[in-house]
Amino acid sequence: MAYGRYRGWDEAPQGISGKTILVVGLIMLAIGGAVVLRAATARVSQPPASAQEIPATVGTAVPFPVDPSAVAHALPPSAPVQIEIPVLGVKAPVMRLGQNSDGTVQVPPLGDHNLAGWYGGSVTPGAGGSSVILGHVDNYTGPSVFFSIKKLLAGDNVDVVRADGSVAAFAVDGVQKVAKAQFPTSDVYGNVPYPSLRLVTCGGPFDAASGQYADNIVVYAHLTGVQAG
Repeated sequence: MAYGRYRGWDEAPQGISGKTILVVGLIMLAIGGAVVLRAATARVSQPPASAQEIPATVGTAVPFPVDPSAVAHALPPSAPVQIEIPVLGVKAPVMRLGQNSDGTVQVPPLGDHNLAGWYGGSVTPGAGGSSVILGHVDNYTGPSVFFSIKKLLAGDNVDVVRADGSVAAFAVDGVQKVAKAQFPTSDVYGNVPYPSLRLVTCGGPFDAASGQYADNIVVYAHLTGVQAG
């Protein structure tokens, strides 16, 4: 698979090395590519139109800036165990993702439709900085956990249950679509000066020849509060 080139190698934000940014940027292709690499040997077909359509509410720019007065104080670190998106009916466990032996970032098992993955190289959800949770859009047997995140609107709620029993509550700032070759690595993985969350999956037109979705879908959100466990 040709991953292409990603900006960010020479502009690493504080707390993340340039090498890490380049490596984690590759996951955006791996999410779509994982569908391909496993299934293409059996058959190559187009996903349903609903998987490729992008709502008009999805923009192409990063939805910044965030009003500091709307952001809650950062929480102590605690790993995520479940993500809930009430408006989409999502309630899924969250596993920890690391890196493979070749330096690429792991992805959740493709066969488990209701499973998301938190990249352990990012902060835990609710802590100061950018927490990144990845999820598949689908595979050849049907939709997966992040199939509908492109439908989220500014102000929609995303809750992350943490290992300490607390629930970090986030509000969506906006949703971005971006061509994989132009993935905004620094904006997604670079730490911002407030507690934030990024949800990432694939979307857009599907190329049956390469077996990849052309775009990535990124949801940006900020912490609004916490519910004690």
